[in-house]
Amino acid sequence: MKLDEAKINFIKSWGSLGTKWGINKTLAQIHALFLIEDKQLSADEIMDILKISRGNTNMNVRILMDWGLVYKEHNLGERKEFFVGEKDLWTVFKRVIKYRKEKEFDPMLEVVKTYKNVEGNTPEAIKFKNQLERIEKFANEADSLLEKFSKMDESWFWNKFLKMMT
Repeated sequence: MKLDEAKINFIKSWGSLGTKWGINKTLAQIHALFLIEDKQLSADEIMDILKISRGNTNMNVRILMDWGLVYKEHNLGERKEFFVGEKDLWTVFKRVIKYRKEKEFDPMLEVVKTYKNVEGNTPEAIKFKNQLERIEKFANEADSLLEKFSKMDESWFWNKFLKMMT
């Protein structure tokens, strides 16, 4: 397989994986492009490579910038914006965890806290409270683990992981 064909197939495959991770295909494809491309890319280049619209490109690049996975770079004398992707996979992993924790996990914890103080001592109310307490306990333990994960050094993580596997 030639390099150009392999790159395009990688981007397509990463896009398909993205849908399994709960993100849109185009977002994952743009991320894949930045993972494998060493040079800066303009929105026009992204559009041309992936055959997507300007609006789709801009929206998804902004999302990747919000996640800290893509950075804007300015070139002297250029009016175009150029972008470059984070290449360090440990950094990518930690930023994705941090973003998903803030946007998905923290709001879920807030919902549980809001409704766990329901009034009443009926069997149904007690079951409801107990279930929310179990959810909150699990969520707090998972939250603590995610927080530790996001602060770990990569070599420490792999050391601990390999010890668990042996």
